[in-house]
Amino acid sequence: MLADYIDDYVTRYQPYKGGNWCYEDGCIYRGLELLHIETGDPRWLDHLHRLADAQIGDDGSLAGYNLSDYNIDNVLPGRALLYLQQQTGEPRYMTAADLLARQLQTHPRTQSGVYWHKLRYPWQIWLDGIYMGQPFRIAHAQAKGQPEDVADSLRQIDIALKALLDAEAGLYRHAFDEAREQPWADKKTGQSPAFWARAIGWLAMALVDVADLVGDDFAPLKGRTVDLLNRLQALRQPDGLWLQVIDRPDLTGNYQEMSTSAMFAYALLRGARLGLVDQPSGLAETLFAQAVKPKSGGGHEMVEICEVAGLGMFENRYRDGSAEYYLTERRVADDAKGVGPLMMAAALAGV
Repeated sequence: MLADYIDDYVTRYQPYKGGNWCYEDGCIYRGLELLHIETGDPRWLDHLHRLADAQIGDDGSLAGYNLSDYNIDNVLPGRALLYLQQQTGEPRYMTAADLLARQLQTHPRTQSGVYWHKLRYPWQIWLDGIYMGQPFRIAHAQAKGQPEDVADSLRQIDIALKALLDAEAGLYRHAFDEAREQPWADKKTGQSPAFWARAIGWLAMALVDVADLVGDDFAPLKGRTVDLLNRLQALRQPDGLWLQVIDRPDLTGNYQEMSTSAMFAYALLRGARLGLVDQPSGLAETLFAQAVKPKSGGGHEMVEICEVAGLGMFENRYRDGSAEYYLTERRVADDAKGVGPLMMAAALAGV
């Protein structure tokens, strides 16, 4: 059933931002990549070609992409470019990947050396950005024989983890403002107030993907990754998944959020393969049973996905980063930020 749901979903899938190159589509591309790697079924590669090729010009240009936006989210789909180049040998894929890598050569950095999340979020490190930029940069640098860029990415991750860790909670805050200028930032620590589960999900997926890419060079990050994965295991709810505000089961209105749960399932399954944690018993089955439900009119849908959340001004309102704020964001079905990680988890679970 799950493979049928995924196949139907990607058959019907429409580009998230009208055809412009974006990270949401990149989540779907990564899911298709992993499904093809794990199953060898050509339909997943066919879907990837159909969706991604529509955004990639013959000259390696990317639809709607502007390097000078310095938006690290736009780097994530570059992982699909590397996979398609590997599968086909077509130079346009690497030309496009090189374009994204050039963004990262000049992308603004904090004084500590970590990429800003976006040009419009100066001096800020967000957990999301670690996943959006660093696994691609490492994979691209490996393909190009640029070990200094791999080392720099590992150094950036190390610095970001130190900036975002709340040692007492054993968890990572959504964001850090080096300048301590944002109203959401603690004046002493620079950290945002709450533990948003999906932000931690992006981080967990980044860490296991980087571990998979760099092997023994992951050693300086290994202990913190193991600690995080074990902490996530401890925070699973009685129903088997994770809350939107991960550490607050007491919070009125808190709920099991499915994009988060898919990300953590993927991270734990990948972590188990890498020997970082024990195999999570029954997790994949629990996720699939709770996340994918029949919908009226036939078929299935992935439910209880937070559509978007962030910090600072967005669409004429201020997002203050409080635990209560994260519960105000709209919940939707079949959003790419949930279905993509679900596909990734499904691939590792052998669906």
